[in-house]
Amino acid sequence: MDKQAVREAVWDAFDAGDQARFPFPPHGRIPNFAGADAAAERLADAPEWRDAATLKCNPDAPQLPVRRAALRAGKTVFVAQPRLRDPDPFLRLDPAEIPPEEIDDATTVSGIDEYGVPTAPEDVPRVGLIVAGSVGVTSDGARIGKGEGYSDLEWGVLSELGAVDADTAVATTVHELSVLDGPESAVEGSESDLPAPDAHDVPLDLVVTPERTVRTETTDARPDGIDWNALDDERLDAIPVLAERAPERE
Repeated sequence: MDKQAVREAVWDAFDAGDQARFPFPPHGRIPNFAGADAAAERLADAPEWRDAATLKCNPDAPQLPVRRAALRAGKTVFVAQPRLRDPDPFLRLDPAEIPPEEIDDATTVSGIDEYGVPTAPEDVPRVGLIVAGSVGVTSDGARIGKGEGYSDLEWGVLSELGAVDADTAVATTVHELSVLDGPESAVEGSESDLPAPDAHDVPLDLVVTPERTVRTETTDARPDGIDWNALDDERLDAIPVLAERAPERE
């Protein structure tokens, strides 16, 4: 089973059941799920959350409660712009600059664009916690996203600048359907059928569902930069932050 087959199985399971939440359909996206608020509350009990002054969080709907909780707790949140389309590709949400009554608006997909301050990678401070959106995960820390690879590129950019490293905690909030080796897994078959992570994949430290927190105890190495050889000229040209920093090609 390859990663795309896993994605399709998870999306189909959400579509067939009553666990999916707006936006619909779940296919082609990080699926929003019933209990996303509860998962965010559970994440907020983790010491990694309490110790982090700065988060990087994905902009997808299931992590909306995470972004709101972070700002309400006085944490600065960085969200990458879609497809890293801007030379200053990270949007900073600073609780000191957003009135408390406007946090709900500021943390929506459209609100992030309105309230977020475009920020160059060099100006992103040390990140204490990364919260990633996931389609599928395993209890030993493997993560499958929606297949575009931007989350791993964001890590690579920030890693080369020292804003994240092997000590940076990485978490996700998901429904139990997305825990591929869990009791409610959307994927049939044994764990041995699941795809192995790629070298550029960033392993997870915490998998948080509405019902439980899994500490993965992952031993997988994290990328310490960008795998430039894996990027073709077309993708480099489409992402300014990469085009500006890419080494000379022969």
